[in-house]
Amino acid sequence: MQKPIVEVDTTIAADPKTIWAAMTRKHTAMFAGADVDTDWKVGHPITFSGRWKGKAFKDHGEIQSLKEGRELSFTHWSEMDGTPDKPENYHIVRYVLEPHGHKTMVKLSQTNMGNAKVDASTRQEYEKNWRMMLDGLKDAVEKKH
Repeated sequence: MQKPIVEVDTTIAADPKTIWAAMTRKHTAMFAGADVDTDWKVGHPITFSGRWKGKAFKDHGEIQSLKEGRELSFTHWSEMDGTPDKPENYHIVRYVLEPHGHKTMVKLSQTNMGNAKVDASTRQEYEKNWRMMLDGLKDAVEKKH
């Protein structure tokens, strides 16, 4: 497996079960403001739809791994990237939840499936977007407590 091109993390003042519930509800906190549609089974489709920067989107992929309360990974393709819907244009998004006392470290990584080179500017944009996603998850969970 290729090395992730982006790895970000945050610590959330909640247990993994609470964070997992926020990630997997219909109006998911995993992708800020998006609705998620899936049956949460490995090998099955997952779609995210909503608005991003004022534009409607519908991203999709397939669940790769699921260990309730601990790990979730899925392939992901977004038409907003402007690339054809082909396997080499997908990436794998992986969330790992690690409990630390009364808090949980949430790690998110993106690994590209194709061999396309990612320049520093693009990598920085990906990192900024994923950090924003984790910040949204943190806000959604901690405001409920």
